[in-house]
Amino acid sequence: MPEKAPGAYRTIGELSQEIGVERHILRYWESRFEQLRPLTRAGRRRYYSPDDVALVRRIHTLLSRDGYTIRGVQALLARETRRPESLRAIRDALAQALAADAA
Repeated sequence: MPEKAPGAYRTIGELSQEIGVERHILRYWESRFEQLRPLTRAGRRRYYSPDDVALVRRIHTLLSRDGYTIRGVQALLARETRRPESLRAIRDALAQALAADAA
């Protein structure tokens, strides 16, 4: 089978082989990590985007190499996900303040 392009979507079987974990582990991770949401097509086939693939690799590394627990990885990802939201809130507040000053 020819190798897929780096930006191509991966099936659960392809990702499972690539990462070296069983498919049921990937399904379990989907239930534990809200950030991991592959595209689901007819017949409940899962297709992982390049961002999903990067996230799975990171989760695998944190769990298997770095010694994190599932909860530890959940907390780490939650902290990282909140940061952009707080930056957006700061940016919006500044934009409102500048608009109010201009008026």
